[in-house]
Amino acid sequence: MKIVYRATDSIEADPADEECMQLPALDFDRSPCTGYTRAHWEAVADGMLVRAWRWASPMGARLDLPGTASGSGVRSDGLEGFARTFLAAAFRVAGAGGADPHGWLSRYRSGLVAGTATPGAEDVESWPVIRDYDVFGQPMVESASVALSLRLTRPWLWDKLSAEQQDRVADWLRGALTSVPAPNNWYLFPFTVAGFLEAVGRGDQLTAQVRERALRLLDNWYVGQGWYTDGDGGSFDHYNGWALHLYPVLDEFLQSREASAGKDGSAGERLYKHLLGFGHFFGGNGAPVYYGRSMTYRFAASAAVGLGAVTGDTPLTPGASRRVLSGSLKHFLDRGALDGRGLLSLGWYGEHAATLQPYSGPSSPYWASKAFVALLAPPEDPLWTEREDPAPVETEDHVIPLEAPGFLLQSTQEDGVVRLHNHGNDHLRATNGEAGSESNPLYSRWAYSTHTGPSAPENQADNDVAVLWRGARGVRTRVHALGTGAEHGVGWAASWHRPIFPGRAAAYPGLRVTSVVVVFGAAELRIHVVSGAPKGASLQSSGWAAPRHAADVSSILLPQVGWTASDVVTAPAGTAYGISARIPLLHADLAPDRRQVFVSLASLSGSAVSADLVTSVEDLRVTSEQVSFRWAEHDAAVTVALAPVSIAVEEVSGR
Repeated sequence: MKIVYRATDSIEADPADEECMQLPALDFDRSPCTGYTRAHWEAVADGMLVRAWRWASPMGARLDLPGTASGSGVRSDGLEGFARTFLAAAFRVAGAGGADPHGWLSRYRSGLVAGTATPGAEDVESWPVIRDYDVFGQPMVESASVALSLRLTRPWLWDKLSAEQQDRVADWLRGALTSVPAPNNWYLFPFTVAGFLEAVGRGDQLTAQVRERALRLLDNWYVGQGWYTDGDGGSFDHYNGWALHLYPVLDEFLQSREASAGKDGSAGERLYKHLLGFGHFFGGNGAPVYYGRSMTYRFAASAAVGLGAVTGDTPLTPGASRRVLSGSLKHFLDRGALDGRGLLSLGWYGEHAATLQPYSGPSSPYWASKAFVALLAPPEDPLWTEREDPAPVETEDHVIPLEAPGFLLQSTQEDGVVRLHNHGNDHLRATNGEAGSESNPLYSRWAYSTHTGPSAPENQADNDVAVLWRGARGVRTRVHALGTGAEHGVGWAASWHRPIFPGRAAAYPGLRVTSVVVVFGAAELRIHVVSGAPKGASLQSSGWAAPRHAADVSSILLPQVGWTASDVVTAPAGTAYGISARIPLLHADLAPDRRQVFVSLASLSGSAVSADLVTSVEDLRVTSEQVSFRWAEHDAAVTVALAPVSIAVEEVSGR
């Protein structure tokens, strides 16, 4: 759907416009980077809601958006459409102090009453009952959005229901307290339901137990630096912001407001620490780093930034917070996230199958509603009144080690590209073995960015290193982190893995790959050490998957030591950023049962950088035990010890 910015704010927009979404005139005085103000956020929320409601059931209990049903079925998908859009409406109305010019809450009240009248009945309004996660459990997810929305809008919706209607809603919600969640962030859904029930005087021993259980699990999953693993194991993704932080921090915030007291708890402190790094996950173009599952939620990635601005648990200035928030929202609106009907499509910019998961249905993208948490900051809040500041990526070049999840962030001010080097994330549960596990494009690649997406599973893998043997690929499944760090503007990250092959002979005894990346500016020096290779094996490494016809993205991969051949291949299934992509490759034969060191230079840039990359490294020396070099534009000498891995960066004077 076309986005139209009105020439003047004196002309009132029609949120139901069939041809386009009308937004207020861009205000570059207050928002010099994006032009967006609070009025734009309200207009987008209204525009999204009015178009979604065109697909409502007669009483409004289900929003049956068009498209292929999810694995949970059409009835659950209709509830999902109601619940996720309800969240946007709740943030919109609660942030405006109850002002509801479009009457959203009356619609949601009607749907709420109809959906909970006879749960499980086979009619066009009744909601599915809440069951265990492995028995069509999606309604448990949606119960959290319903409960949170009711808590946010209590004076204008819940308190106006009859006692009988309140009982039926509470009875339906209580199904979340007695059903078994998935072993991850799902435990926060009954936590959120219990928080609402306690807030309206319906708490009991069960609600207390459910909340204590979730907080205990969060403590177990917390690994430091504001990062949680999503369940037992090593799984880090955007669920940190839009779930693992959002629910407990918002609960603390609402509790303090309801009790007219100060906040009490560790959730806000952890969010502050999270945003120290996560504030850098957004590119100059507004896009978040594309990694992990559920990326069709799009600008929900900014929810943690908005939440921190609302609660005060943020290191970002109000102007920088709004720059990140509005940049992300505008990025997707300007690139076709809304289809011709004004609905969020299943994909990234437009439709994109590889972005989806089996649980994705027509209403799934409306988890993006979580970004509108920013509207809880009232119009007079500095988030909306202060002038936009540059986003972190726009201030200078950054290298940010995040040792807790095993990430290294590398961003460049000139082109606004943010790169995430992954040496700790594998999405494997603590109970998963390496053999039998598959490499996941959304978690197992070596690097992700704001300007590229991973290639599809059926195409050549980008940012990958694989041992090829007997016609099969030995890939990385479990990641063994060896650390991250930064010194004198130079960043590094390291890990090792055991290549896993398909079939019964999943691992070759003694075969191991140790990998190190050292970065400065837009350049990356990549080191792979292979030991214990079988006879007849070879090594393949790939670079960034640049959209084929994108003039503003350049991907380079240059051999330095050990590599014997190079190539560039096409990924015809493309990525979330384009219908086709090109991926540079390097190849080399492996000597059996020997230790070999391979070095390459890589770069992802918003400009043509091949000439600069060729000369970016000086005095490169490689032995089986050590790699040393100097960055040409930096007075620092880098030494990488390989057994065990350690990195030293020393400033060199007199150059």
